[in-house]
Formats: sequence, C-alpha cells, structure tokens
Amino acid sequence: MNSIINAAFSRTSAVLVGLLLLFVAGISSYYSIPKEAKPDIDIPVAYVSVVYEGISPEDAERLLIKPLEKRLRSVEGLERMSSVAAEGYGSVSLEFAAGENIDQAIADVRQAVDDAKPDLPADADEPKVVEVSLSLFPVLTAALYGPVPEREMVQAARRIKDRLESLPGVLEVEIGGDREEVLEILVDASAIEAYGIDPAEVSNLVRRNNQLVTAGAIDDGGGRLVVKVPGVIESVDDLINMPIKARDGRSINFGDVAVVRRTFRQAEGWSRVNGEPAIVLDVRKRVGSNVIEVVEAARAVIDRDAPKISPDVKVTYLFDDSKEVRRLLSDLGNNVGAAVIIVMIVVLAMLGLRNASLVGLAIPGSFFVGITVLNAVGVTMNIVVLFSLILVAGMLVDGVIVTTEYADRQIATGLHRKEAYKRGAQRMAWPIISSTITTLMVFLPLLVWPGIVGQFMKYLPMTVIAVLAASLLMALVFIPVLGGLIGKRRIDRLAVVATAPKFYRRVLKFAVRRPVLVMTMVVSAMAASFVGYASAGLGVEFFPKIEPEQAQVQVLARGDLSAKERDLLVKETENSILPVAGVRDFYAQSFRGGGSGRQEPRDAVGTIRTVFDDWQQREKANLVIADMRARLAQLAGADINILKQQQGPGSAKPIKIEIIGLSLDELGAATSDLISRMNSLGGFVDITDSRPLPGTEWSLVTDRDAASRHGVSITGLGTMIKMLTRGVRISEYRPDDSEDELDVVMRFMGDQRNLDRLRELRVPATDGTFVPLSVFAKLEPRVKGGSIERLDGQRYMYIESSLNLGVLADERIDVLRQSLIDKPLAGAVEVKFAGDSEDIDETRSFLMSAFALSLVLMLIVLMVQFNSGWQAFVTMSAIVLSTGGVCLGLWITGRPFGIVMSGLGVIALAGIVVNNNIVLIDTYNEYRHRGYRAAEAAFRAGLVRFRPVVLTAVTTILGLLPMVFEMTILLVDRQVLVGAPSSQWWTQLSSTIAGGLTFATVLTLLATPAMLVIGARGDRPRSNRFGMIVRKFFRQPVAS
Repeated sequence: MNSIINAAFSRTSAVLVGLLLLFVAGISSYYSIPKEAKPDIDIPVAYVSVVYEGISPEDAERLLIKPLEKRLRSVEGLERMSSVAAEGYGSVSLEFAAGENIDQAIADVRQAVDDAKPDLPADADEPKVVEVSLSLFPVLTAALYGPVPEREMVQAARRIKDRLESLPGVLEVEIGGDREEVLEILVDASAIEAYGIDPAEVSNLVRRNNQLVTAGAIDDGGGRLVVKVPGVIESVDDLINMPIKARDGRSINFGDVAVVRRTFRQAEGWSRVNGEPAIVLDVRKRVGSNVIEVVEAARAVIDRDAPKISPDVKVTYLFDDSKEVRRLLSDLGNNVGAAVIIVMIVVLAMLGLRNASLVGLAIPGSFFVGITVLNAVGVTMNIVVLFSLILVAGMLVDGVIVTTEYADRQIATGLHRKEAYKRGAQRMAWPIISSTITTLMVFLPLLVWPGIVGQFMKYLPMTVIAVLAASLLMALVFIPVLGGLIGKRRIDRLAVVATAPKFYRRVLKFAVRRPVLVMTMVVSAMAASFVGYASAGLGVEFFPKIEPEQAQVQVLARGDLSAKERDLLVKETENSILPVAGVRDFYAQSFRGGGSGRQEPRDAVGTIRTVFDDWQQREKANLVIADMRARLAQLAGADINILKQQQGPGSAKPIKIEIIGLSLDELGAATSDLISRMNSLGGFVDITDSRPLPGTEWSLVTDRDAASRHGVSITGLGTMIKMLTRGVRISEYRPDDSEDELDVVMRFMGDQRNLDRLRELRVPATDGTFVPLSVFAKLEPRVKGGSIERLDGQRYMYIESSLNLGVLADERIDVLRQSLIDKPLAGAVEVKFAGDSEDIDETRSFLMSAFALSLVLMLIVLMVQFNSGWQAFVTMSAIVLSTGGVCLGLWITGRPFGIVMSGLGVIALAGIVVNNNIVLIDTYNEYRHRGYRAAEAAFRAGLVRFRPVVLTAVTTILGLLPMVFEMTILLVDRQVLVGAPSSQWWTQLSSTIAGGLTFATVLTLLATPAMLVIGARGDRPRSNRFGMIVRKFFRQPVAS
C-alpha cells in the first residue's frame, strides 16, 4: 500500500485528473441510472389455469387439478404449490425459491403442463401459464369516462393500448372494464321447434362450412390454375344468409329463426370512477426501464388521444408511480444533502475550514464512484439505495477524519503538509483498511438474504459495499494528495494535544485505575437495559408501518346474487363513502367473487380503491379509514373489509392461518372454531376465510331408461341447457376491425333464458321430434358445493385477518397458539401460521445466521490485525455495548423490535462500532511498543483518539438524526416536514443505529481502556510476528 501512496504523491496531477474524471462519470451515472420508488423485484411465481365451462369443483379437483399437480410437483426449485378447484375452472399457483432462474422455471412449468395435457378432459380450454412479477404491476393507471357509448369507448381504449405498447419501456397495457366481444346468434326457441332444427346439428354444420380450404392448383402442362374454395365467414351477412336446414324444397337460413349481432359477453360486473362508468388502462413497464420516462411518454399518448374520442371524455390518473418516485427521490435526496451538510458542519467545527473541505470532497467523491459502480451492474436508483447513502454519509468520512487528524499532529511537530499527509496515509492505512473490511464483512452476508425480503433489502449492502470501498480510495489516495496541496501549513501544538476535555480526562484516569469496578458498572448497565426492555413487553413486528396512499374497500356478500344485485351493493357502498374527506378518487368494480386469478376473498362481490389526497393535506390514513368504517357500519346486506396499501415486503394482512386436512366438513368446522376464538380473544379485525359460500344449485336428475326410449341423449340435453345459460360456441369469426377472433355463440332469446323456460324445455330426439324435459328428467335444488383449495397436494382452508391499531401480530399469534394448546381443534386437522408470523420466523433465522457469520469474519480480520485473542475480544465487545444501547433506546421510546429494520440495524452496528475500537487499540499498541505501561498506554490512547472517535461517531449519528425523528429537510424550499412517508421507511433502522452507536461510543471510551488494562500481561508487549508479517504489505515504519 505504501508504494501506491508514494506513487500518488509523486504524480499529483494524474491523481487530480483521475478525481475529476470520477466526478464526471458519477454525475453522468446519476442522471442516466434508472429511477424508481421501490426496487425492481422478480417474484418467482407461476400461475397455471384451465377453464372448463360448467365443471363442478369436485370434478375440477379430480379431472383438472390432480393431473396438473402430479406433473408440476416435480418441477425443480418449487417451494410451495397451491391449487383451487372451482366451478368452471382449476388453477395452480407455483412459488419458487427467490433467486431461481424464473425463465427456466417457467419453461419447466410449461413442459410439465404439456406432459399433463393428455390427462385433461378433451373439452377443457388450453391451459394457460402466466409468470407473475412485481415489476409487471402497473406504473400508471388512467381512467377514461364520460357520456360516450360503451362500444366506442372500448374501441378507443384498444387503439390507445396499441399506441402505448409501441412505446419503448412499456411492456403491456391491460384494459379494465374491457369486455370480450362475440358474434351472438339469438335463436327463437319456438321457431327451432317449429322447423325441427337440432342446435347440435347446426353447430356441426356451421363448423364444417367455416373453414379455410387449401385446394391447391392444377398444372396440366398448358398452365397452372390455382383453385380457391371460399369457405370462411367474412361478415355478419355471411352468417345471416347461411342455410341451416332444407324443408319443403326451401332453405332455412339463420336470419329466418334468429337475430345475429355483434355484442359483448354478458357482463359479470361494472367499473366506475368517482361514480361514473369508466374504462381503466393499466400500464406496465419493462424491468430496468426508467419509470419517470415511461410514465411521461404514456401520459403524453393518453392526453393526446383521449380528447379524440369525444370532447366530453375525462381522464383521471388514479395511480402515477412517477410522482411517487419523484417525491421519494426528492425527499430522500434532500435528506442525503442534509446529512452531508450536518456532517460538514460538525467537521468544520472540530477540524477547521480546510480539513472540512477535504472531508467534504470525500463524501460526493465516494457517492459518485459508488453510483457509477451500481449503474454499471444494473442497479436502479430507489429508496433503499438512497437511504444507504444517508447511512454511509457519516461512515465514509471516518477514514478521512483519522488520516487528516494524524496529519495535523505531524504538521504540529513541524513537518511539511505534503509529507505529513503522506505519513498520515501510510501510518493509518492498515487501521483504516482493517476497520473498513470489518464493516464490509458485516454487510457481506446480507447479499445472500433469501426470500422476497432479501430481494428487497439486498440493495442496502450492495450500496454500502460499493461506497465504502470507494471511500478507501478517498481516504488513502485522493484526499491525502489534496491535503498535501491545500491543507493547513502550520498548526499550534497545543491545539492537537489538548483535544480531550478535562472531564473525560478525570473519568478515563479513574477507569484505567479501577478497571474491574468500571467494567462491573458497564455490565450492570447492559444487563439493566436488556432486562428492562424484555420486561416492558413491547414485542416485535415484521416491517415498519408506512403511511399509505391508497386503501381498498372490499364488499363481501354471500348468496347467489345476480350481476346487477352485486353492482347495487357496491354502488351503495360507494355512495356511503363518497363524502369522506381526504380521498381524491374512488375506483369501484363489481364482479363475481371467487373467479380465476382474483386475489380478493371468495365472497367479495366488488372492491372500491380509494386514492388519498397528499399526506400533508389530509388526516392520517387510520383516521380516514375509521371515518369510512363509521359510515359503512349501518350498511345492510354486505360485510366490509378495508385494507391499507401494503408498502414494502410482507402480506397485505399480517395474520394468515392455514388449516390442512382431508375432510372438507372437518376443515370447515375447524375454520369456524378458529374464527370464533379470534373474535373472543379480540384484536383481530377484517377476518376473512375460504370456507365454501352458501348457495343453491339446480341438478337435473335424469331417468336414463326413459331418455333412451324417447331417443334423447345426454349430449343433446347438455346442448339445450347451454342454449339457456352461457350459449353454445359453434365457430369463430375474425372481423376486419379487430385483431382478435370473435367466438360465434348461439343461445336463446333473452326473455327465454329463465328457470320457467328450463322446466318447459323440449329436447330434440333422434327422430327429429322434440321431447319435453319433464318426460325423462326432473329439477331438484341442492346445496351448492364451494371451491376446493389445496396446498402442496392436500386440501386446506385459510383465515386472513388484519389487526386493530396498536396491536402486534406476534403477540396475538402467541395468544392464539396458547388457545390451541389448551383446547385443540376437533377432527384430523393441522394448523400452520403463515403471514407475518412465517415472515418473522424466516427473517429472524436468517439474520441470526448472518450475524454469527459476520462475527466470525470480523474475528478473522481482527486476529490478523492484532494477533491477540484478548484484543479481538475487546474490539468486539463494542457490539455487545451497541445492542444494549439499542434495547435501551427502544425501551425509552416505547417501540417494538422490528425484525427487518431493527435486526438489520443491529448487524450494521456491529460493523460500525468496532471501527472506533480498532483505531483506539492500534494507538494503544503503538504506545506499548514505545515502552509505556498498560494503564498509561490506555490513558494516552484514550486522550489521543478521543477527538477522532467522537467525531466519527457524531457524524454518523447526526447524519441519521433527521430520519430518527421522521424529518424531511427541503433545502431549496427551506422547509422541514415531519412524518413524510419517505422518512417512515427508515425510522426504525436509523433509530437502532443512532441509539446503539451513541451508547456504544460513550461506553467504548471508558470500557475499552479498562479492558485493555485488565488484559495486560506485564509491562512489555508480546511479540506480534504474524501481525508484523501482514503489516509489511501495507506500511513501512514511520517515525512519529
């Protein structure tokens, strides 16, 4: 290392040019790096669905789910497989281990589905395999509404969709409120009976006459003649004029017995924005694209094309991720600037203007190098990266402060500033490298943090490692070279000698004279903080609660409701909360609950997304939601759930309980029992579950003998029943104005599709006559079977719940577990706790392993540094002191221990607090080598290192202080905001580090000298051969 430093001081011009180039590259990277609010995370989840119209849940489980599960369970990397067998479809969700190659996993899933196709029913639709990714969630949601016909609005939305998808960075656009278009043939039931038309024969006839016939060509030697057989339906008139039966020498066409029209499928629900019918466009970006650029381009297209539909069409942007990105980046960017300014002020007060200028250059220099590296490896600029910059703002100046402080001492002895800074870099190279490596060793295991939480938080260690590595260059090369050019020329010797206050001198003298007593007091303080926090019962939580920007109101109703009845309930709910203050937009949807791919509870009939006003212009979200609950309390006919927007990793509802068993009756009873216990225990709110919904279905009990005598087949009966319900798909048709094929569907007239008509239905027989249904079958009402859900091949049901304000998930789960121990559930069922409980257990397990690995790595570095087990122990004792400070800080503020943020803070502290000990013990060893006794060496080391130790700790603490108090400092606007959502993300982590570092620094200045005296084994220092060999590579002996 000395040769590198010598080369740098001999080529100052090259070093300055290199520093300038690094600044230019960093500024360029800052503007070009993709920006987003939250990290781009790939959630390794695949979703397989198979639609089979009319199939019952029991049959879907047997015919669809089990064949798929048999093939899919062998897919490599699969962690969890959940399935749903429901009326009309079956679906399987596959969750893979985080970090798995999702492209390979999807390919394996598709292969497994292909292998399962022969085992699926022939009439089932083609299985669909969909990849789920967080980056595919919309970055822009735009609502189009106004007094315009539905068809015109839908077609215009499709044109806008095509233009949006042609933009660079846009992956796809989904139209909410879009309805599938069909070519519908409405047949008069009496007419087909009068003409003796069999719908099954008509279906086959149309299929045979709507084909592309490749007839080929005739080549007879005299030329080549291409023969064409026009057979494809090209217009609605082609279908109207198609003969379907010949009778009495006359052809009967569709137009004689039916109305043919282009229309939409029967609506299952409707969408409204602020009470008006609307079409919603969800724009999704590609992974790695710049959110701000994508949204700006998309809004330009929508704003330009929407008025072309009609001047009365309005556009409302329900969600614009670019605004959140700008706000979060601006808030955290201001806090980064504020942290730098605070650090500069402290350094200026302690070291003077010139030294403060050197330290000030180190901060942006390290930032720019780090950002350049992050941009090069494809990392985006997000809130985790920005907070990481705030975290290291105080840490990265530690090395520079130590170097400049040592140089000041050399200048005070009469050395030239260039030689002084050169000696400072050489003398402090090994302590700075050692302390930086120990910090990096702490963050290194966090790079392999598993799960979604790890994918979210991995940007913190990546940023810290990149910036701290860059700070080494600043501390040992660039800043010393600059200091040799612009540093102080002369320094009064008294200014550097008397750096410790008299009070500390007296306390330190007592500590080295009575080390055992001092350590007893320190250990007692630690024990008191641990016992006090444990006895306070503040509990733990998974992730900090962030002020949301949206909430979802779920409208729940059980029973066989029609689409209009469902929409009426949603509309009544919407009208009840429209007057609520603090809500900007309301986006309401009604739908049939339990549909394929829906995440809402199966008894949900609709949702209302409420978009809140800016957080400064409204009450807290909890108060707004409380107002909604009060207004909806008297709503009849429906239950209401209100879910806040989930920020960061974790489940939307913190409580999830899975009940696994074989019997659906036992599972239902156990689920009901658990819900009853949760209601009696209290603290749980918005409880939902997956029990089957009550309802009635009509079953046709057929007398097969009677049906056979009359020449009626089950296939013919089924076709006639479909004519009454969803219709019979007989062919397809591709119009010129549509990119998609339209299904040609035949069904009875609207006034003929009812239960009375079902009773009077006449079914075609083999002889051409129509036989009344009552002759061979009868209708019987039965209890409707609900959906069947499976987890890893076993049937299960689940319960989800939110919590009352101030109630912790971990505490309620412990109470519920105790209830199950005291009185187990009846039946052969197994209970598993998922949700926050599962996340807490997984994260706690990893962080404890990472902490242990970090300690081992740090111990290795410290043994290389000191070659002394006792001194390594003394250095790492600061970690224990810091955890005691964390507990004391949480105890005083009354906050629970956050598994993710507080746990991460404890690990980060381990790397920060040992740095001061390394520098102090290195100075102690230097005095011991000069022949000082242990007590005197410890005393002198404490006095000499008081200023750099306090300064490095204070810069880190003050840099984090605004985040501790949820403050956002707007430098340009000269404002200080308290409680901004961007600051709430990091309050726990900042408080953990600041509190622990404060406590540890105070005790380190006393406990470390005391422990060094206790561990002394005589007046003469022991031989340190191993450490000397390693140090030769970093420095030569320097005269002091």
